[in-house]
Amino acid sequence: MDIVARVLHWDERLCVKMNRALRYTAVTPFFRAMSWLGNGIFWYALILAFLVRDGAGGVPAVLHMILVGVACTTIYKILKRGTLRPRPYEVVQAVAPGAAVLDNFSFPSGHTLHAVAFSLVASAYYPALAIPLAVVTLLTAASRVVLGLHYPSDVLAGAAIGATLAGLSFGI
Repeated sequence: MDIVARVLHWDERLCVKMNRALRYTAVTPFFRAMSWLGNGIFWYALILAFLVRDGAGGVPAVLHMILVGVACTTIYKILKRGTLRPRPYEVVQAVAPGAAVLDNFSFPSGHTLHAVAFSLVASAYYPALAIPLAVVTLLTAASRVVLGLHYPSDVLAGAAIGATLAGLSFGI
């Protein structure tokens, strides 16, 4: 088996294993909530909190997050249209959909891409938020696979792209 086939096999197997968590009734609402928050609600609330708490002092972080968000959305849409990877539940019979989707394709995970980018930018301005934002980001990323909406590789790619865009926004 060549390396690409091995990665795809691993990707599918891990997706199936994580998706099996939906069998536990308490898991589904939790991960649906994390995914829903990752639709943007959490990040918009965080931006608003920066402005409410710090007024004009929060503006640099807010503007930075908005600019990174625009870059993330642009790259995400280009990649989604270019790859057209079907979602796991559409291809793998053992994967059940656990939530509604916002678009038709799987690669990359936009939720994860944005969560990583926003967490890195927000943490640069508010270092005390680094750990809580990392937890939110990890749960958001996991929710996408558990809910059968993404393969692990979609989430890893989203994380890498989000980290890269955040890093580039700081001139790294």
